[in-house]
Formats: sequence, C-alpha cells, structure tokens
Amino acid sequence: MAITALPPDTDADIARVTEALAMITPRWNVRIMLALSGPPLRYSEIAGKVSWLQNGQLHPKLRALCEAGLVQRTEHNTRHVTYGHTGRGAALLPVLPLIVTWAEEHLEKTERPLPAIEQIEDCLTLLTRRHAAAILWVLKSREEVSGRALARIVMPSSDWTNIYPPLRQLVADGLVDTEGIGQPYRLSVAGDGLGPVFGALSAWSCGLPLTQAAQHPVWGHPGAVPTPKPWVSNLSLSAPVAPSAVRAGGAPRPTWHNRDLFSHTAAARPKAALPAGGPRR
Repeated sequence: MAITALPPDTDADIARVTEALAMITPRWNVRIMLALSGPPLRYSEIAGKVSWLQNGQLHPKLRALCEAGLVQRTEHNTRHVTYGHTGRGAALLPVLPLIVTWAEEHLEKTERPLPAIEQIEDCLTLLTRRHAAAILWVLKSREEVSGRALARIVMPSSDWTNIYPPLRQLVADGLVDTEGIGQPYRLSVAGDGLGPVFGALSAWSCGLPLTQAAQHPVWGHPGAVPTPKPWVSNLSLSAPVAPSAVRAGGAPRPTWHNRDLFSHTAAARPKAALPAGGPRR
C-alpha cells in the first residue's frame, strides 16, 4: 500500500527504510544489539552487559528483536538457550558508525563529550519523527518545495495543513530550512548530510551490500570514497547517563570486528558549538 504520492519504487524504498529505523530505534535496542556482538550469549550474560535494565525489561526486548529478524534464539536444550545476531542483524551494525560520523559533524555539541551510543540514539530520535523520512526524501530529490506541494506528495490522503507540524519539527531539529511563513522548504546542510545514512539503510533493507549506498538514486554520491574513522570498543557499557530519546535473510556476516565499533576516539576533541539552527540534541 502506497504511503506517499511518489513513484511506487521510491515509496517502497521509503517504507523499507522507515521499517528499518523502527526496528532499532526503540529504547535500548541498539545497546542490546551491541552487547550481542561476538559469540552467542546466554540470557544471564546479556543481562550482565545491560545491567541497567530492570527485571522483566530485557526479555520482551530480545523477543522483539528476534521477531524483527535481527537476533536469533537458539535452544540447545531446555537449560541452555543462547542469543546471537542473525546475518541480517550483523549486516546492520556497520550502519551505526555512519550515524555517529553524521552526529559528530552536525549535531549541536554538549558540555560533556557524548559516547557514540548516545549520539546514535539522538540521531535515531530525529529520523523517526512522524513523516520525517518521506519529507527529507522529497526535499532531497526536488530541492525546494512549498508546504502545500509537499503535503500533496507526502500525505496525499490527508488535509494539506497537517504537513506543518512535522515540518516545523524538522526545522527545529535543524534538518530543514525555510526563509519564513509562505516560503518554500529545503534541506539544511545537516539534512543533506544524511545521504550516507539513508543510502546505507536503503541498501541494507534491500539486502544489498552497504558499498552500494553511494549508488542510491536519491541519496547517493557516485564516485565518493568513504573515509573510515577509528573506533574503539565500548561494548561493556555502564548505566547510561540521562540518554535522550526486511526480515531475517541470508546476507553474509560482514568482516567487521568488535574493537572497530563504538565509542568514537574523536570524543576527546574540543566541542565547538555549531551556529544557531543546527540539529538539536
């Protein structure tokens, strides 16, 4: 079923990316996925890695991740059950450093350097706003669009004025710009910078290797060479400090290593504030 007035292939692309974001955005999901990096673990071992979760919170999270096709539950016998990534779950993890790279460049800086996991959670909060992906998609492909025209494309079956609450939120988040009331809308520099993230999510949701992200028809940059950044392990997370807000398949396990991911070494750099209007934490 179409969700926008865009061509069917584009509409399906947005729907797949929206679904991918919905799998990982719920609170603690990314942290649990990171805790599962490496060999399969028993429930008690996972609980030890996410010890801030209260009794009864971990099991439904694991069940939801299993239902989403990102985690596999293996019952060796009645007293030995382990959890580990599916191929699809493992293939999704390399998208996370792209999110941190974007966050470090475009999110407003806080007084204390944020761990990479909190940067990921902040970014996911922005991208899962209602209609956010579809609005950003249209603005990327059409550059400047009026609110009324945007409404006809993004929510064709709704009153066109309903476009303004999500638009105002995206402007407040720093992903969309406008000159004022009655003026067209366009992507901000930060919104345009989401290309690698959306391209990678689209490739993953189609079962393609992430190297295909640069070829995305809307968000891609053919010929661009990704610049890898150093990462160090932060998988044994302590209790977080006031954080902000396609199914299982045969994709091969990528050749990344636990030590490559998550807590960015750049956190020690001085954090200069962005100009007003940048994405908000």
